[in-house]
Amino acid sequence: MLYLVRMDVHIPADMPAEKAAEIKAVEKAYSQNLQREGKWRHIWRVVGEYSNYSVFDAESNDELHDMLSGLPLFPYMDIEVTPLAQHPSDIH
Repeated sequence: MLYLVRMDVHIPADMPAEKAAEIKAVEKAYSQNLQREGKWRHIWRVVGEYSNYSVFDAESNDELHDMLSGLPLFPYMDIEVTPLAQHPSDIH
């Protein structure tokens, strides 16, 4: 099942820069692994914001929740999830 996910990141201003950089590096490796596995199908930056829109392919709501809650930046995110269904006019 496909999900459209918006993630807005809010790293605390008082977080030390070294800690933020470490979390971001682990986040990047985690997200790229999910991309290689085909679970994180697409990711787009929202221009001018520390946000992204992504498409995930998960077998269930629980699997998606596990993927999202495994993100190192998860404690600093507002996340909005929209389940997607195939449109009847889609030619693919």
